[in-house]
Amino acid sequence: MKNRIVRAVAGIFILTSLLLAHYFSPNWLWLTAFVGANLLQSSISKWCLMDTILEKLGVKD
Repeated sequence: MKNRIVRAVAGIFILTSLLLAHYFSPNWLWLTAFVGANLLQSSISKWCLMDTILEKLGVKD
C-alpha cells in the first residue's frame, strides 16, 4: 500500500508541475526535476522521505 501511495504522490507532483509550467511559468519544471532526482536517489539508496512520512502517519506496507 505504501509503495502505491509513494508512486501516486510522485505522479501527482509531476503532472501538477507540468500543468503549472504550461500555464504559468517554465520555472515549475524545477519541481519535476526535483521529484525525478528524488526518485533516482531513492532507487540507489533505498531511502525515501515519503516512505518515512507515511510510516510516521501509520500507513502499513
